[in-house]
Amino acid sequence: MQTSVQLIILVVAIEILAMPLYDYFCSSNNQQLEVSHSMNLEVSTWGQLCELAKCDPGDTPADATVRRLLSAPRLMKPTSDTDYKNQGFSKYVRRDEGVYENVTAKDGESRIVNRDGKPLKD
Repeated sequence: MQTSVQLIILVVAIEILAMPLYDYFCSSNNQQLEVSHSMNLEVSTWGQLCELAKCDPGDTPADATVRRLLSAPRLMKPTSDTDYKNQGFSKYVRRDEGVYENVTAKDGESRIVNRDGKPLKD
């Protein structure tokens, strides 16, 4: 049961981290904004875009149309052990046959574990 819960959490975290970044342009105010959202979401107004970007729409009407710009695909992904830890991931580094170090262990968690992720007995 615990393994399936961890797997579900990992899948959700991966989906959050793997959200594509999109560039949008509003011709009403000549502004360009970059936002991250799922591929299924369609953004068509300045109000929707500002809500996603968590910014103030300013003087531009919320119903002003925006268009998505063509850009190279980009994904946000963790680049350091701290990024993995902050996103709720566990990163294991192999230290010996069947012995791994959890480099993202929180305070009180064992850093040295077996291949099942269980702490090794001293």
